[in-house]
Parts: sequence; C-alpha cells; structure tokens
Amino acid sequence: MDMRRSSSGISPVVATVILVAIAIVIAIAVAFWASGLVGVFTRFEKIEIVSSYATPGASGGYTVTVIAKNTGSSSATIDQIMINGVPAFNVTASACNPITGASPPGISQLTSCSIEGSAALTPGASANITMTITPVSPGITIEVAVHTASGKLYPSSVLLP
Repeated sequence: MDMRRSSSGISPVVATVILVAIAIVIAIAVAFWASGLVGVFTRFEKIEIVSSYATPGASGGYTVTVIAKNTGSSSATIDQIMINGVPAFNVTASACNPITGASPPGISQLTSCSIEGSAALTPGASANITMTITPVSPGITIEVAVHTASGKLYPSSVLLP
C-alpha cells in the first residue's frame, strides 16, 4: 500500500503574489491610520482680525469695532482686549468689562465694551467686539489686540479720526 500524500497545492508564484497583495493592503491601511493621527496632532489656533475701525461718538469718545474670526483648525477663546499693549478689557463667554485701574497710553477713559457672538470661537466662527473709549487727543493711531486663553496675541491698528 502506497501512503504518499497528494502533492498538489498552490505554486510558489501564486503564493508570492498573494503575500505581496496582502502586504500592500496592510501598508495602505497603516498609511490611512497614520494620516488620521497627523490631523489630530496638528490642530492650531489662529484668529484673523477681519476688520477694525473707529467711529466718533458723543463728547469726544470713539466707538472702536473689531471683528475677529477663527481661521484655525482648533477652538480659540478670547480672554482679554489690549489697547496700546496694556490689558484694557476682560472678556468672558459673552461679555467684556473694563479692567479697573487700566490706563493704556493715549487713552483717558475706557467706558464700555460688548461682544456680539461668543468669546469661545470654534473654527470658522466670528465675534464682533465693540468698545467705547476716550483718547487723550483725536487723530492718533491705537493698537487694539485680541488676547486668547492660550496666550497668543493678535494685534490690529486703528486710526481715531
């Protein structure tokens, strides 16, 4: 009695093709997974000052308007408005208030501040910040900067006509 087994199976060429195909599929899967991780770790905050301008108000004061938009890929929270390098207004979720005792150079009085929209800007969201200030003299240029909770500063120059 002959106890030999059948020697039929797949050829070495077919086995090699199958192994190469499996390796390519695994490589593609790893590449997609890695690119997804890169997106998670490369989110960034970026606020763009879309517009900033001043309009004359009553009794020598000015209404300064700053429109800020989050053009980054991560949320950003506005926590302060600075004028000429000095913190002038504290910003909360939907309100902003003058900082007691703040005296930015060139500004004699910080009257009021309001925020339209939220101070917590999701990607693509905007906030309209309106401040009422009284300068020492008209015709000066002030720097209004938006400060975020992460410590970044986004400045803009505004001419008080």
